[in-house]
Amino acid sequence: MADTALSIPRRSPLAGAADRLAAATRSSGGAIRLAELPFLAQVNLRLDAKGAAADAVGLALGPSLPLEPNTVVRAGELTVLWLGPDEWLVVGPPDTQWDVEQRIRAASGEEHVAVTDVSAQRTTLLVSGARARDLLAHGCALDLHPRAFGAGRCAQTTLARAQVVLVARDEPGAGFWVLVRSSFAGYLTDWLLDAAAEYVQDS
Repeated sequence: MADTALSIPRRSPLAGAADRLAAATRSSGGAIRLAELPFLAQVNLRLDAKGAAADAVGLALGPSLPLEPNTVVRAGELTVLWLGPDEWLVVGPPDTQWDVEQRIRAASGEEHVAVTDVSAQRTTLLVSGARARDLLAHGCALDLHPRAFGAGRCAQTTLARAQVVLVARDEPGAGFWVLVRSSFAGYLTDWLLDAAAEYVQDS
């Protein structure tokens, strides 16, 4: 029997907001850039940081697992975020979560690890531009000065009362990732757009 199942196009949580995000970016004259980075692979990893699996998994992924609290390591297309003493989030390009999971499981062997694909749980907002830190500071209690939260730092925090994972990207001018639960993505986008209105340039 022929497969008659309909193929439903995948839709990101913020697909309907793309035009508004782009408009805010244009109207700020470069002060703020807002965009969704949809469908990034996100794999949650739990293991003993002092166990044999930690080094093996680090080698398999490319970047060693960061051991300093609230830090990020990146190698190639993968970024690994420290979330806790025995917890990390591995972020990669869209649709690579299965490969990431398999690499972790193969490397860990018989060691006890917990690997969970959480890619559908969150989406990612990019916030960059010369005033990105100022924009985020409107709704985040963290000290976002580069001396306190510079490139290569991450934190589980709240932004406009929404729980997020905030990442200071380490590429020049790359700004921040804001990883937010899909159910809160629309609310947080509305808040960011409202806050970004301060940077709109008169035409």
